[in-house]
Amino acid sequence: MTMPMKGIETKLIHAGEPQPRIGGAVATPIFQSSTFVYEGQADYHDLKYIRLSNTPNHDVLHARLAAVEGSERALVASSGMAAISATLITIVGGGGHMLAQDCLYGGTHDLLTQDFPRLGIEVDFIDANEPATWREALKSNTKAIYVETISNPLMQVGDLIAAADFARTHKLVSMVDNTFASPVNFRPHEAGFDLSLHSATKYLNGHGDIVAGAVIGRAGLIKSIKRTLDHLGGSLDPHACFLLERGMKTLAVRVRYQNESALKIARFLEQHRAVARVNYPGLESHPANLRACELFDGFGAMLSFELKDGVMAAERFLSRVMIPIVAPSLGGVESLITRPAITSHAGMSPEDRERAGISDALIRLSVGLEASEDLIEDFETALADS
Repeated sequence: MTMPMKGIETKLIHAGEPQPRIGGAVATPIFQSSTFVYEGQADYHDLKYIRLSNTPNHDVLHARLAAVEGSERALVASSGMAAISATLITIVGGGGHMLAQDCLYGGTHDLLTQDFPRLGIEVDFIDANEPATWREALKSNTKAIYVETISNPLMQVGDLIAAADFARTHKLVSMVDNTFASPVNFRPHEAGFDLSLHSATKYLNGHGDIVAGAVIGRAGLIKSIKRTLDHLGGSLDPHACFLLERGMKTLAVRVRYQNESALKIARFLEQHRAVARVNYPGLESHPANLRACELFDGFGAMLSFELKDGVMAAERFLSRVMIPIVAPSLGGVESLITRPAITSHAGMSPEDRERAGISDALIRLSVGLEASEDLIEDFETALADS
């Protein structure tokens, strides 16, 4: 009999698991072997080998990731940037051109602006809210359009449906970084995207103890990306695969609680006299709130805000909070808080950050699994006399 797996909760726990269970083990064993017996494979990329991302631990993850986003195939990598780099080099390499959202994760922005020019890859940045302006940026060698579901760190929600439609109309590959939303809140392939990417370090794993990445999408594209990743060597080791599979099992319950908690905290901050603005798509004041309501099943656990008294007030606040850990990264069970200008987006020039709207005073918060009431009380104390 086939196991019924309509709900994402069931898929996150059971999709891709070995049948029959290996040695009766409920949890997938860790196959800590770099090399496997040759079984007559005709293609180098099909040989069983860790660097070729096809051990039993990889196979379980690939099937599970494809299932939870409702797509054909998936591939894990040694980091989110490994997944992004291998994907973009595969799709846009060889003198291609791409369109990219004008406010992106700092590591992605640096890859596009600092490394890609040396590789002969051209990039033009677009306003994800203005589809009417995208056509004028097209070139004869344009290969792809790249956006983020919820942008880092300003929590913008671009016109994602328009991006997927634009790609189909102009025969481009549509790509979206779905890290901030996670498959619980948004499945890009249901919206027409060819590929979605994740820093699996974040919500997919959820426990701050590994670095990993993933790309999910059309089978033919994933096969090509795997060949590039095989050559670049950005494979994920089996123990990290095991931890990522374990982390994914609780993704739905974690993200849904974090959705609720982040909205409560965003509403508290929005009403506080010391806060100048809050960026969170679940707030009615967010410019893309209606779009987010139509697209997402939840608004995520990421928000950013600015205090009225600028950088000094931000630093004072960060020095006073007790529960959130002042550290980069996001998506774990612990709340993390940081200033993007000196962490995630420090590689961008001050001019590029200013153009993107990322001020030095901006504070980014990743809401964890602590009690919402405790976090709000902590913030209220830290904001006292501000």
